[in-house]
Amino acid sequence: QVQLVESGGGSVQAGGSLRLSCATSGIIFSINPMAWYRQAPGKQRELVASIGVGGATNYADPVKGRFTISRDNTKNTVYLQMNSVKPEDTAVYYCNTIPFYREYWGRGTQVTVSS
Repeated sequence: QVQLVESGGGSVQAGGSLRLSCATSGIIFSINPMAWYRQAPGKQRELVASIGVGGATNYADPVKGRFTISRDNTKNTVYLQMNSVKPEDTAVYYCNTIPFYREYWGRGTQVTVSS
């Protein structure tokens, strides 16, 4: 059974930092490109950052230069370091593979940024 469990969210003031983690099980993590997605209230889920099996990364324009995605294949875990956060980063953050699978979605972790 595939499980993706996100953690590390919370409430933070604008300009602060958070580090999100996504622990995976039930997939061969090392051969899967991974990504972080987010969904803000009233908006569609969007791709935030991705990392390939070789470590190549891509970022959505709104988070470039502020967020960093990384992976640890020994721990089957993907991370998202969020720096200089803004109120518009407020959302539930999820991880999934690329392409994503609907059955892989976890509960996500809430990030709330106050101004």
